[in-house]
Amino acid sequence: MKRFHGLIERIVAWFCRVFHLSLSEEGQRNFTQFVEFALVGVTNSVISYGVNVGVLALLKPLNLSWDYIPANVAAFVLSVLWSYFWNDRFVFPEDEEGKRSAGKTLLKTYLAYGFTGIILTNILSWLWVDVLGVSKYISPLINIVICMPVNFLINKYWAFRGEGKSGASGR
Repeated sequence: MKRFHGLIERIVAWFCRVFHLSLSEEGQRNFTQFVEFALVGVTNSVISYGVNVGVLALLKPLNLSWDYIPANVAAFVLSVLWSYFWNDRFVFPEDEEGKRSAGKTLLKTYLAYGFTGIILTNILSWLWVDVLGVSKYISPLINIVICMPVNFLINKYWAFRGEGKSGASGR
């Protein structure tokens, strides 16, 4: 994982040079961490979308107008487990003090993603599908773009923060 993290750091440094971005050391660390979170998010999104479409396919014979809601819930449960596993090991590793409770972090992760993965996603899906007429197969993709930055901030500053610390754990 350290080699991969080093590669991401070099890519971020290159990106900053090419686009003339002047970031502090902490800013560059945060940007690197966001890129890592986004990479985990891409795999998470593939799983989430696959589960979502799979549930829609399973429910299609029932001809439900609200079939996207159980599809979102199933996608949420499985993709949060995936996300927690990789974010815990790759994006927000424990600091040297190692004072983070795995159970508490998993619960906080479910609560964080509960807000974006259940509440916000279903509100946005309703808006896209029922109000604006967007395909229920496209709406999850739109939701990803909106929910990912919100998820990063909640996870960094709350879910994966070490016990009794004021900042995020990890690097």
